[in-house]
Amino acid sequence: MRQVLCSTGALLGRPNHRDYRLLKDIAGKLECDGFEFMIYGSWYPEVEELISSVKALHLNIPVVHCQKSLGEALCGMKVWREGNNYPEYILTEDEDKACFLKGIEEFKINLKVAHAFGAEKMVLHLWNGLPSDKNIEKNIERFGKLNEMARKEGIDLMVENVVCNAHDPLYDMRLLYQTYPDVHFVYDTKMAEFHRQTLTVFESEWEWIWREGHVRHLHINDYSGGYMDWGNLNVLPIGKGHVDFDSFLRKLAKYEYRGDYTIEATGFDRTTGQIDFTMLNECFGRLRKLLN
Repeated sequence: MRQVLCSTGALLGRPNHRDYRLLKDIAGKLECDGFEFMIYGSWYPEVEELISSVKALHLNIPVVHCQKSLGEALCGMKVWREGNNYPEYILTEDEDKACFLKGIEEFKINLKVAHAFGAEKMVLHLWNGLPSDKNIEKNIERFGKLNEMARKEGIDLMVENVVCNAHDPLYDMRLLYQTYPDVHFVYDTKMAEFHRQTLTVFESEWEWIWREGHVRHLHINDYSGGYMDWGNLNVLPIGKGHVDFDSFLRKLAKYEYRGDYTIEATGFDRTTGQIDFTMLNECFGRLRKLLN
């Protein structure tokens, strides 16, 4: 049965100190079927307390979202901002090895959390941040190690169609598929619309993605910006942008997609951290209506 999940990233942010203990009071007010649990690197020093606190809530957590910046440990380069410029630096062999090994150790923590929560799936930003997909071949090469680690834990590691700097998500997904023909994906409507690929993915050139069942999870989010409009990359509720959900879900239905859906629309006030339960519950209800 399809589940409509809520991302904990929509609930826990800087204004409320990403305090996972707040889930005790938040969870019962949400009309979702469960949660996609977003992991933050700031939690690593207290991971045992995190696991204990969240497990005590007995939440349904079928999906865990890895710390977003893990992909940056795989690319062998750094990019930073200086005014309006973004200088690039290719790591030395020793620097690259150290960065990758640190990423592996952090990924182990993500796996530990997913295993403890009983999650069967994990979301990975294989490319992310300023480095993004500028050195995509190295990211893809190293994905094999992470995928192998996840499979040993019985967890399906799914790569998200994250926004890109060098290419576009579908281009990178095909490169990944060519190296790992059994790779699985998460498809995010906001990420797709950023590159104007929301409906492109159903064209004959990309039909293999659905026909062969590579998409195992969906993120349903709206987007109001233009093509690669970095200043408007916000996660919006359904109906607050211009994603054509009717067409997307109608085309999706032809492929008998059986996975779950996650709503990620930012639900906390960026100043006070207070949760807008009405908005989030309207999102769950609207998605269910669209699906039916």
